[in-house]
Amino acid sequence: IKEIKCLLINYYMSVCVICNSVEKKIYVNLNNTVPCVRLLNATHQIGCQSSLSGNVGVVHVLESEENLEWVLSSGPHPPYVVILDSPLFTRSVMMKLKNGSRRVAGIAVVAPNANPPEGFSPHTTCPNENTGVYSEDYDPIFAHCNITVWNPLGNGLSYEEFDFPIFSLKDDNETQVIRQCYLDHNRAANGTAPQYPLCAIELFSHMSAVTDTATCMRRNDINFSISPEIVCDPLGDYNVWASTRPLNNTAKGHKMWESVVIAAARLDSRSFFFDIAPGAESGVSGFITLLAAAHALRNATQQAPPNRTILYTLFQGETFDYIGSSRMVYDMQNNQFAVDLNNVHSFLEIGQLWLHSDQLSRKNTSVNDEVKKLIENLQSAAGRVGISVGEVGFSQPLPPSSFQRFLRAKPIPGVVIEDHQSAFTNRFYASMYDNAEYLNVSYPSNLTLEEQLEWVTDTAQVATIVAQALYKQAGGQDVEARGITADPKMVARMLYSFLIRSNNSWFQQLVPSELVTNRSTNFYVGVNQHSSEPTLLVQYLLANLTGSTVNVTQDNCQNQREDEDDKESKHVSFFFKDKGGGREGFCTRSTVRLSKALSPAFELRDYTSKEYSTWTESRWKPFKGRIFLVASHDLEMLTLGIGIGVLLTSLLLTYIISSKADMLFSSGREPTNATY
Repeated sequence: IKEIKCLLINYYMSVCVICNSVEKKIYVNLNNTVPCVRLLNATHQIGCQSSLSGNVGVVHVLESEENLEWVLSSGPHPPYVVILDSPLFTRSVMMKLKNGSRRVAGIAVVAPNANPPEGFSPHTTCPNENTGVYSEDYDPIFAHCNITVWNPLGNGLSYEEFDFPIFSLKDDNETQVIRQCYLDHNRAANGTAPQYPLCAIELFSHMSAVTDTATCMRRNDINFSISPEIVCDPLGDYNVWASTRPLNNTAKGHKMWESVVIAAARLDSRSFFFDIAPGAESGVSGFITLLAAAHALRNATQQAPPNRTILYTLFQGETFDYIGSSRMVYDMQNNQFAVDLNNVHSFLEIGQLWLHSDQLSRKNTSVNDEVKKLIENLQSAAGRVGISVGEVGFSQPLPPSSFQRFLRAKPIPGVVIEDHQSAFTNRFYASMYDNAEYLNVSYPSNLTLEEQLEWVTDTAQVATIVAQALYKQAGGQDVEARGITADPKMVARMLYSFLIRSNNSWFQQLVPSELVTNRSTNFYVGVNQHSSEPTLLVQYLLANLTGSTVNVTQDNCQNQREDEDDKESKHVSFFFKDKGGGREGFCTRSTVRLSKALSPAFELRDYTSKEYSTWTESRWKPFKGRIFLVASHDLEMLTLGIGIGVLLTSLLLTYIISSKADMLFSSGREPTNATY
């Protein structure tokens, strides 16, 4: 019996090997692909998806917009999977393909190795239009971007719904295989249709959620089965915050005699494809400036502490209707944060060189006086480093910013520093091209990876301006403020680590090894089930830049207190192990903490909320794409017919042989009375 079992196992293993071998001969898998996914909010769904079994179409490489006629009407072998080079990834082309979706099985966009010369933004022209401070009730003149269209290049593609899959392909060997397959089998010659076999692609990106957030969350709550299926998850993550003076995080709500100046930046970004969100100018430049300013302020705030506490805050999910900032405001209003809104003295949001403020709140005399003082501090610091910082006129509203969510709750003195006076100067806002190249973060070709890390690509002047202004705004003296300077090498290291590769000797000493990679960081917010890569990177980095090193063992690191009387939860300690740098692990004590960046709509179960973000992300099966040669329909039918014929013939022969078995297999039998 054991021998028979072994023979059966060997047989099945050989069959599996043969099947895998045959599959590899038929299909070429596409490994470097990133899909567009489905997102939902209170009113509708956006994004892309395939059918349950995947979409299959004949490959057609689109050479020009005029060539669309072949796909949409004249091509004899629909449906097609259209291969687009980035210059053709425009709203005009995409909407024509969407409207002709019966003949379109999918789209594959070839991501270029260099940014296109013209601008491209798949976001809307008025980001976060309905969830900022400007509404019909607050100030109808500024509502819906009536005065300023902030993102004039926005084509809105990221907010369209496509009923076929759309993948991004790297311009590498796999893309060349597809192009060659198309040239060999699919390209029409002299106006004649290509002959079978044809090159085809299968794209699989089926989404589980449909309609809107209320529908998918209701489906999540259905518990008819032992293991209920979750079809969507709320977008969200964690905000990262720290304070120059320890705050009692155990007792939530208002702190008597406590006054804080919030210094804020956003952490997240997005693009049309969910896993490609470099966010270099829209996010990274701002929070790196804030981190560099926090590092520059560490010694000054310890040696000559200002009267007020500076609260460094990095918000997650701001791209999707201000998820992080709206949650912090909600927590402050409901005594679920370390301070409340009445503790907030003023607000500074970090961008670049233009100073934006809200003109309606400045009609309040006390608010206007504080805003003027903050602007004076910024302009004074800018003058010391030789930079001109301009103030936007009174006819200009605030640009899309986290500060708007605080103004919805209470008039707070504040300024938003941005790199534009009116409309965005970022030509690639919320796109995959908002990357290191666009920020001109580049390195001489003869440098090693470690030499690139140390190559200074930024002067850190903006970080110096922010640090000096924050110190004075918090009540510090001008004499001490003048000596605060941000480190250009620190800024250059952070730019390299976030925009080029986090796997470098500097990051290896500051963050856990499982977080470092050989690629740029993806700043898409993701779902709220766990902290994302950028959140954790910034958490550990801020702890090292603002905290202090304590010489204790790993076991004692988490039990660190400021002194014997420190009974409150004011510090968080992190132990960093040795990463091969020739030194032992070390314990860092800091005030860095995480707070929820999940929209209050999901706490309140108000899935149709007009006050808060309601964005969710559909769950999906594993993505895949593969190319193969497909035979003609006639040949497939002929093969099927022959197969059925062989089956019927074998069944008939089996029946005949079985019914005539006695005759066919009879042999001379010995008589029953035979004896030996």
